[in-house]
Amino acid sequence: MDVDIPATSIPPATTIQITSHNQYVTPPTLNPSTAALSPMTQFQSWFQAAIADGVHEPEAMSLTTVATTSSPVPGAAIPSTRVVLLKQSDPRGFVFYTNYTSRKSVELLENPYAALCFYWREVHRSVRVVGRVEKVGSEESDAYFATRPRGSQIGAWASPQSNVVKEGELSARVKHMERKFPEGSAVPRPEGWGGWRVVPFEVEFWEGKPSRLHDRVRYVAKSGEEGGWEIDRIAP
Repeated sequence: MDVDIPATSIPPATTIQITSHNQYVTPPTLNPSTAALSPMTQFQSWFQAAIADGVHEPEAMSLTTVATTSSPVPGAAIPSTRVVLLKQSDPRGFVFYTNYTSRKSVELLENPYAALCFYWREVHRSVRVVGRVEKVGSEESDAYFATRPRGSQIGAWASPQSNVVKEGELSARVKHMERKFPEGSAVPRPEGWGGWRVVPFEVEFWEGKPSRLHDRVRYVAKSGEEGGWEIDRIAP
């Protein structure tokens, strides 16, 4: 049931101070000498462990993009962050899907670099990623779109993502698309919808430790033809 709360009944904002200090405890497993040679291999090991340890929705990740020409502040590069879902991890990077006219996509087209952050509270672990982005190929996007629930497929057609909509407009658009693609018919991928791959050049793995003396291992891509990664411990 929807409840309308008069604005006058909401108290004005005040100051909230956080004084609790959680003590994180994880086994001493993270160090440069035992880390995998590739950050993608290390990530997949941690991701599988997160699933086994019951982390809720470990694929949820914060995605930060930076507006340049579309910046709300002229001349300033303004970041924006939202939570999206990882849909594929492979040797090349991290893949997620979205509308190519959404705010995140507009900003990625302007400035093809992004940052990701995973936080797995249940196991006191986090992974931070910085990299360049590239569009996923159409065949790969088609294959993933075909696996989506029908309602999500219809929604991809109906939603003008990140644009202002009037009350009732979205539901009307959904009904229109349901008539266009009746039950039993295939729903093709919209041309303006697909995947982005974040190809990392920096990845940091973090494990919580007591007294804020956390373990942090960082991979930085080497320059040159040989490639590879420099792996270092960094201070908490």
